[in-house]
Amino acid sequence: MAKDVLCEVNSCKFWGSGNKCNASSIYVVSRTSQPRQSEETDCKTFEPKI
Repeated sequence: MAKDVLCEVNSCKFWGSGNKCNASSIYVVSRTSQPRQSEETDCKTFEPKI
């Protein structure tokens, strides 16, 4: 398991200093049946800052 999860999406409520993700778990889904590039996936953990 990854020790640190990095994220540059500072509009997410889980974004932390140093581009660290502070979510307790991460959920990533595929946008295609056989993804081969990161652009073919999405982070479903994202929640906008309010």
